[in-house]
Amino acid sequence: MAARRATARKTTPTTPMKPTEKKTTKATEKKTTAKKATTVKSTAEKVTAKKATAKKATAKKATAKKATAEKATVGRKKAVAAPAKASAAVEKASPAKTVAPKPPRDESRTALVRRARRINRELAEVYPYAHPELDFENPFQLLVATVLSAQTTDLRVNQTTPTLFAKYPTPEDLAEANPEEVEVILRPCGFFRAKTRSVMGLSKALVEEFGGEVPGRLEDLVKLPGVGRKTAFVVLGNAFGRPGITVDTHFQRLVRRWRWTEETDPDKIEAAVGALFPKSEWTMLSHHVIFHGRRICHARKPACGACPIAPLCPAYGEGETDPEKARKLLKYEKGGYPGQRLKPPQAYLDAGGKPAPPLGAG
Repeated sequence: MAARRATARKTTPTTPMKPTEKKTTKATEKKTTAKKATTVKSTAEKVTAKKATAKKATAKKATAKKATAEKATVGRKKAVAAPAKASAAVEKASPAKTVAPKPPRDESRTALVRRARRINRELAEVYPYAHPELDFENPFQLLVATVLSAQTTDLRVNQTTPTLFAKYPTPEDLAEANPEEVEVILRPCGFFRAKTRSVMGLSKALVEEFGGEVPGRLEDLVKLPGVGRKTAFVVLGNAFGRPGITVDTHFQRLVRRWRWTEETDPDKIEAAVGALFPKSEWTMLSHHVIFHGRRICHARKPACGACPIAPLCPAYGEGETDPEKARKLLKYEKGGYPGQRLKPPQAYLDAGGKPAPPLGAG
């Protein structure tokens, strides 16, 4: 057995590897190693490229977001188009103008005074012909007309008083009139019974206490029947040339819209607004504000798009901002329509204003 195993070992010797085969095997191994290295390198490069692409995409997104944010900021800062300050010529349309940001609620006292006075200056240029819109020829007529204007329009009063003053030209005449006859004349003004008592009562008081003359002092005027501070200041400012602020419904509405005051009581509004202006400007200030309230800054639908003081108004945008649509909302001479006086001042007529028609003229 041992001899057979030894024979077998001798007969199956191990074949030695040729040199050529050794070279081929080494070359194959080198190629495989090189391929692996190339594959690893290629994979690494791909990963690096992907990372670089991702970084670029992130950078682009960040840049896009920043640009969008900047555009939004610019958009917020961009002003809204509004008309420029109107000229005295009432027929021409106003060009577009940039509206500044609304004044802040925490506006300083100094800034408020400056803005309020600038508004008054602007309105003075727009309404150089501003005047009391009640027809009168003397202090007595103005006093009676102002009392009658409560709860009605100046136009209706102006259409009614010619008949009243033609029949009762003096305080003595009206004090001795037949109340029923006066009521018939005053019926178009509304609340004619109460108004008849007021005008006859103040006429009697003028005769008995002031010799038939209208007093020129506030403390005397407010003692007359039907006469309050508003009426007294109308008479003092326009019949006697003594400064006063007329706080009617238009005045109250506009000064709150402009944030001149938050007060709602007429006496407190008068005091607050009066403190913003020199006393010498009070009467014309009242006319400017009331004119603007009747023509442009209406109660229900302000014509914001045709407003000459839009850049100074905190309430800009509450009404119609489209210039063409806003222009159609204008009243009286600004809209080409008749005013409220049958006998308006010449300056008003020169500016394009038209007299109001008499009662019953259509």
